[in-house]
Amino acid sequence: MSSTFNSIQNRTFLGLVSLLLTMLIIFISLAQCTPQETPDMPQKQIEKSAGTITQPSVWQEESQDNHIDTNPTTEPIDLIDKSDMNPISTPDFDEENHDVPVLLDNATIVVDISEQTLYLYEGNKADADRLVKTYPISTSKYGIGNQTGTGKTPLGKHYIKNKIGDGAPERMIFKGRQSTGQLAVINQKGAGDLVTTRIMWLKGLEPGINSGRRIDSYQRYIYIHGTVEENKIGQPASHGCIRMYNNEVIDLFERVKEGTLVDIVR
Repeated sequence: MSSTFNSIQNRTFLGLVSLLLTMLIIFISLAQCTPQETPDMPQKQIEKSAGTITQPSVWQEESQDNHIDTNPTTEPIDLIDKSDMNPISTPDFDEENHDVPVLLDNATIVVDISEQTLYLYEGNKADADRLVKTYPISTSKYGIGNQTGTGKTPLGKHYIKNKIGDGAPERMIFKGRQSTGQLAVINQKGAGDLVTTRIMWLKGLEPGINSGRRIDSYQRYIYIHGTVEENKIGQPASHGCIRMYNNEVIDLFERVKEGTLVDIVR
C-alpha cells in the first residue's frame, strides 16, 4: 500500500510540473506578441490622426462636375498656402462695350463731315437730349459734291432705302451688294475700297441737290458700310460713301430701320 501511495504522489508531482511548464510557455508567448511602448509611439499616433484631416484644393471641389484631380493635396488643414487659390476676378462691367443694340422705332442719323462723326438720335429729329450713340467715320477723300463720277460725298437729307447683309459674318466682302463668301483682312495693304460687313444704301430726298439726273445719291451707290481700311477711320478716305468700323456698322445696322432719315452736313 505504501508503494501505491508513493506512485500516486509521483504522478501528482509530475502533473504539477507539467502544468507549470505549460503556463510558463503560454506566458512567454503572450509577452512576445505584446508591442512594447516607446517614447515615439504617442507622436506617431498624433501624426497619423492629423494626417486624416485634409483641406481639399480648389480644383478638387470643382472636379465634382468637371474632371478628376490627378494631384490632390494631402496637407493638414490650416497648412495649405491659399495665396494662389483666389478665384479669377471679374472685370468691372463696361457699359459701353456691353451695350446691346435695340432697334429704334424712329431714328435720325446726322453725318458730320467736318467732324468725321456719325450721330444717332432717337426720334424724328436731331435732338441733343435724344442722342443714342456716336461713331467715328470716314467720308470722301475727294471732298464734298453731288456729281456722278466725282467720288465725292453728297450733302443734304437722305433716307436708308435698303439694308443689305443682315446676318453676314463681320468682314464679309460684298461685290455689287452680293456676298462674295470671302472675309477681308483688315488694314491689308493694297486692299482698296472694299465694301464689307453691312450696307445701308442711301436715297436722296432733295431734288437738284442729291436726287435727279447725274446727281442722284441712289444711282451713285452712296452707302454707309464697313471697310477694310479701318486704320483710316476718322479722316476723309472713301470714294464718296460713309465708311465705318466693321463692328460698329453692325451695331448701327441693328438699331435703325429702312426709311431712317440721314442728314449729311458740312
